[in-house]
Amino acid sequence: MHAVARLPLTTAALGAAGLAYSIWEAHQFRLRRVDIPMLDPGAAPIRILHISDLHFTPHQRDKVAWVRSLASLQPNLIVDTGDNLAHLQAVPTVVDALGPLLDVPGVFAMGSNDYYAPIMKNPLRYFNPQPAQEVFGDVLPWEDLRDAFVTAGWSDLSNHRITRKVGDLTFEFVGTDDAHLAFDRYDEVQGSPDPRADLTIGVTHAPYLRVVDRMADDGIPLIFAGHTHGGQVCLPGVGALVTNCDLPRGQAKGLHQRHGAWLHVSAGLGTSPYAPVRFFCLPEATLVTLVARA
Repeated sequence: MHAVARLPLTTAALGAAGLAYSIWEAHQFRLRRVDIPMLDPGAAPIRILHISDLHFTPHQRDKVAWVRSLASLQPNLIVDTGDNLAHLQAVPTVVDALGPLLDVPGVFAMGSNDYYAPIMKNPLRYFNPQPAQEVFGDVLPWEDLRDAFVTAGWSDLSNHRITRKVGDLTFEFVGTDDAHLAFDRYDEVQGSPDPRADLTIGVTHAPYLRVVDRMADDGIPLIFAGHTHGGQVCLPGVGALVTNCDLPRGQAKGLHQRHGAWLHVSAGLGTSPYAPVRFFCLPEATLVTLVARA
């Protein structure tokens, strides 16, 4: 066969191999570990488990088992930055997966896919700096999800500012509802950290700069977010192609500094059921350990 004639077959084979790999990668859950030196000298470490973008549908047994196994890390605090659901019947699956983690002090903020089911979308829309008007799927049972979390003792940070004990320490939490849906109302929770608290933490789902930079400018030293999926499809040497918000692509996942604050963006553990792929962007949860400054 002539080389030119073989080109379409070769391209198709490479495409099929890439698709198969990306579907496989979407199930290769990993734990990242990050240390942040921000406690007073001599303070005991604080282990914070950051989970995000679970996007559960029923019967995802491998992901349920892996999330349940995270309880063995014995975290002091759980931070859930939203998008737990991807199906109308997924609340029991989320509760089952989190299982023993619900016994740990926790806080959460809602994401767009806690409110609305995912739908089929043209992936090219994510490259449009002025995307078309958002189209939503069915309303999800977000109130059932919120009630399950609150009943377990977790605190809802969707446009709320609270203080609560975590072990022997007093933490202040400043959160917003989902900025991707423009549900955020930071004006209602803005302000400098409470000097009576040992630590103030910001929590939001989508790391739009109008939220995370205002948190940082208010002096909140540590901020957690999700939403980006780390880009979901990345290229070696390039990284994330999109963030699905106005956060720079170079900050699509991991630990960064913005305006003097630490910002941790989770690449998340799930995908939309209509795009169940990841490419050079493993699904993840992160154990963030706060340690004493040198």
